[in-house]
Amino acid sequence: MRRAPITIWLIPLLILLFAQSAPAQISHWQLGGSGLAWSGNDTTRLFVDFATTPSAIQPTYCTPEETVFSHIDNWTFWRDPSDRVFDYLDGETPRMWKWNHGIPDPSENGSWLIDGDPTTYNPPKADRIEKETFTMDLAVSVPAVAFGFIPPNEGFRSDGTPLATDFVPAFQVTASVAPEPPVLEGNVNPLSTVIADVDNNFTPQVRIDFDRQYLRFFRYRRRLSLLDEDRVVLTAANNLVAFALIGSISEFQLFAQGVPQRAIYKTKITALGEPVNFGRLFWQATKFRMVHGTPVETPDAAARLKVEMRTGQDEDPAVYHEYMDTGLERVVARDHYENALRTRFVRINATADLTERQPKPGVRASIGYDSDHWTFWSAPFVESGQPINLRNGTYLQVRVTLESDSFDDFVRLDSLWIETAPLLAADVRGEVALLDDPQPVGGITQVPLGQALEFVYDLQADFEAVHAPGFDLLRIRTGHQTQFKSLQLGEGRTETPPAEVTQEPEGLLIHLPERITRAHNPPIRIVFGTEIFELATTFHSEVLDSQRDVLPQPVVGADVGEALATNSLRVLGIDEQETAFIQNLTFAPSVFTPNGDGINDELRVAYSLFRLPEAVPVALAVYSLDGRRVALVEAGLQNAGPQNLRWDGRDETGRLLPPGLYLTALDLRSEFAANPQFRPLGIAY
Repeated sequence: MRRAPITIWLIPLLILLFAQSAPAQISHWQLGGSGLAWSGNDTTRLFVDFATTPSAIQPTYCTPEETVFSHIDNWTFWRDPSDRVFDYLDGETPRMWKWNHGIPDPSENGSWLIDGDPTTYNPPKADRIEKETFTMDLAVSVPAVAFGFIPPNEGFRSDGTPLATDFVPAFQVTASVAPEPPVLEGNVNPLSTVIADVDNNFTPQVRIDFDRQYLRFFRYRRRLSLLDEDRVVLTAANNLVAFALIGSISEFQLFAQGVPQRAIYKTKITALGEPVNFGRLFWQATKFRMVHGTPVETPDAAARLKVEMRTGQDEDPAVYHEYMDTGLERVVARDHYENALRTRFVRINATADLTERQPKPGVRASIGYDSDHWTFWSAPFVESGQPINLRNGTYLQVRVTLESDSFDDFVRLDSLWIETAPLLAADVRGEVALLDDPQPVGGITQVPLGQALEFVYDLQADFEAVHAPGFDLLRIRTGHQTQFKSLQLGEGRTETPPAEVTQEPEGLLIHLPERITRAHNPPIRIVFGTEIFELATTFHSEVLDSQRDVLPQPVVGADVGEALATNSLRVLGIDEQETAFIQNLTFAPSVFTPNGDGINDELRVAYSLFRLPEAVPVALAVYSLDGRRVALVEAGLQNAGPQNLRWDGRDETGRLLPPGLYLTALDLRSEFAANPQFRPLGIAY
């Protein structure tokens, strides 16, 4: 038999060997399952259960036999609202503080009262009766069923009384779901839900049971009793001060049954080794309902999962500042800021008010967000398989929120994975403007809704920091049918026909006539026509490689050159049929920086109401540019005439909104009112 030529059987073998040796272009970064372990790769874990199911996470299911405090290991012991607690994040960090007549008491070690150790406690001492409060903030609401406290289990008072029998004769315990403003002098006001108000107690171990309800804040206050009469003196300031105060507390105890409304898991800032593009986000999750102590798979359980991401080019998304001798700020390292610098606020003695140090060397200045090297947290992903649409990065952080709307329903997250691939370029920047208004006032492109308009889109790639293969495709998503007008290349804006243009349902796919690489990297300008129908539209764009099976690389809205002045891919729509009910709408200050430094911390909205037959409810809604309402300010009923309202920059959960561009809508909530008035608003820190 005649043998086939060697090339006939060698070619398939060489192809097979080449395919096996070629590196995979699309990889996966994974948590859970066969990927990284959930435990040990986190920086925040709030009511997250790692133990019930190996390689998965789920909310902690609290039981009335185990104190809620035993599930918390990241307490912050807060001294005063004016203090800047390093790394404190509202809604993620539990905290505890003592106030004495509205003044933080640095002599108290709050950790001893929730550490689960009945031998550690703060000895009773002279205090202002009924002016002392301990407040515990769990960061999230839990389905609470009981609150109590116990004395130390060993030791004696100075009069020989065993501490184990030392009871608190009178006390008050209150609670709330949301933070509440002070209403009484000294900020010792009770919270909205009264758990217990006891005038006569003789039991050293106290437990108050109540109906199951979501609660987040708990406040304990010592009350005056008949047993305190011979231990109290009246000071010159008309304050009742006790000495040798009876009643020793070793542990506060809180009990719950069910899962918290939110459980938070946040990864460490993870180094990926090299810059990558991100594709889609996937996860595997299952919903459950606890039935008689057993989790039962329940697809319609009132629970859900949200995932947020941010990516960066260095290991810290914050920028730390110190004051210089000029009063201006300079950037310093985090270690120097945290350990070498003093806080801005100081108290001369325990009863003095806080005073602010002069801005000078050695004093902490602001902490900013490094938006040049980090993206802000993404909008929450609520469905698996969605494209991430974040700029490339070398570092990654993921935040998972497990939410429950029912005491006994929860979601278990088994694994989460993210597509990654090598870069096509170090960076691709783009900005867009109206063709006939390339330098809009304020740098914001505003257009009338529903009109056919022409836009100019400038693009520039950067290959300096990486050896990347480049790209030859550009996709522009406008959200609607789009007409290609022209392609211009180079500094001279030479009009060049593209290799191919495909009209997609929500934009354009343009095949460039030449591949963009390090060696051939001209400025790119696209002119196209489309209509805008949304109040806020971002022309999400990406570059692709038709020759390789890799992920697209998002175009980042940034400054491309002097020809356009928007530095952005965003377009705001304006309804020219403005209502006559609201006029003279103004915002102040022009730069809104709600960072707690006392400067431009509050947005003041002034306006006039016209032609109202009666008082109507007015509200200011704040929206992110993807259409989510992120804050709501109720102004109440208002009549015709000049009016105003104020906003502190916080969302509906009390958290400060991240810096960025938002849309505000002032709305009359009445059947005769027309459309709300929308205005762009920038928040900076």
